[in-house]
Amino acid sequence: MNLTPHQYRELMAAIPSTVDADTNPIDPRTLFTPPGHRLSLDPDVTVVKGGRGVGKSVWFKALQEDDLRELAAQEYRLPALRKVVPHAGYGSALQLRSYPDRDTIGAMLGHGAAPKDIWYAVVLHALQVPEICSIKKWSDKVSWIRETPEDRAEAISRADEAAGRAERVELIMFDALERTHRVRSQADQLVTSILEVALDLRLMTRHLRAKVFIRHDMLNNLSLSFADSSKLISNAAELTWTRSNLYGLFFHQLGNADSGHAETFRAATGRWRDSRDRFVAPEALTGDREKQNESFVAIAGPYMGPNHRKGHTYTWLPNHLADGMDQISPRSFLGALRRAGESSGAHYAGHPHALHWEAIKHGVQDASEMRVRELTEDISWVAKTIEPLAGKQVPITSADVAARWDEVDLPKILDEHQRDQPGEHGPQGTKQQVSAGPRSHRSESLIQELIDLGVMTRRASGMLDVPDIYRIKFDLGRKGGVPRVRAN
Repeated sequence: MNLTPHQYRELMAAIPSTVDADTNPIDPRTLFTPPGHRLSLDPDVTVVKGGRGVGKSVWFKALQEDDLRELAAQEYRLPALRKVVPHAGYGSALQLRSYPDRDTIGAMLGHGAAPKDIWYAVVLHALQVPEICSIKKWSDKVSWIRETPEDRAEAISRADEAAGRAERVELIMFDALERTHRVRSQADQLVTSILEVALDLRLMTRHLRAKVFIRHDMLNNLSLSFADSSKLISNAAELTWTRSNLYGLFFHQLGNADSGHAETFRAATGRWRDSRDRFVAPEALTGDREKQNESFVAIAGPYMGPNHRKGHTYTWLPNHLADGMDQISPRSFLGALRRAGESSGAHYAGHPHALHWEAIKHGVQDASEMRVRELTEDISWVAKTIEPLAGKQVPITSADVAARWDEVDLPKILDEHQRDQPGEHGPQGTKQQVSAGPRSHRSESLIQELIDLGVMTRRASGMLDVPDIYRIKFDLGRKGGVPRVRAN
């Protein structure tokens, strides 16, 4: 028996209002395990890269919890996780007993501490090396690392041997790397040193490992000049979500929601497996598009309008949430659906399905606002390049984009922005590359960088486009597209 539209909306309302691992504890019931994430959890994989909201912090925290780590070991058939002893080497939470906070790191750098020494102090502290643990202040721990390199090496060797005898892997994990320092250039140096220490552990020991969760843009801006750094990058794993993964996540949330309707939803969508106090959806519901389409049509109807001319709901939603690299964050996806449920109940309560097509558009508008806000926090100069295009229609020619940038004197805008954001990277790392050279070369270089970031795309005709996930909030129009967000 299917749920009524009202019951479906109640079920969707039970999805957490935020899927941010920084603010919500991870619930084993709702932790979803996309098949493509298995490699990222392997203890021997050092670098895990991914965009905002794809699950880096979720796995960073989940691997530190015994029950969640066992859940991942079981679901991914990854027995190596059962030998892991996890340690937090850096993260968004204030944990001075595990690692120094941003201000402490800044103070140590200001007094001449080397970034690599800071992270070796963190590693040896995690490994419970007595010489380090007996020292109270982080600054003094770092001084010990600097002054006694031979003792440091001996301590690492002892810890490796102890882990081997116990048949375990000591795994030190790093997350929220952009928060290691307020000045981005300093943060880059700190992250480069984390990677260097991680490589040292990989090459010099058998049972000590690091795992570094890092954003694409940060990794791409690093100058990795230390020996064998290419080994880290070539073996990096990436956290991505396919469209069937995203719908699988959505259905998993519904089937495990804290709602009396969850049982009815499970009964209507196949045989769910009861596993470790959670329910696991049948494989068809998490990986078969035909079955997913059938289940989503029961919730949203088949079309984005009265007939097929406006598109099919199952494909329309991810198509309008994807960036220029065809990537969609689960945060945006779930957020859009939750908002669509709220809007449907408020404005289309009599609709024969739980989600009205206009409400789904409202959800995409909300997702666009959230994604642009995240983009501005992560790579703030990007907003300065797109904002002058407000009111324009896409697709648009490169010449029209360049002309608009000339009208507003974009090099000056970027120059002023970087003065207000000391140490932050501008386009291609420096503002000089944007403001120097012939106008056409400057514009094409900047356009290409926006394409590489997924903020723009280039059609086969050569015309430029902006994906809806950015276009809507940045107030660019498209004929027949989702309406732009208008200020009240």
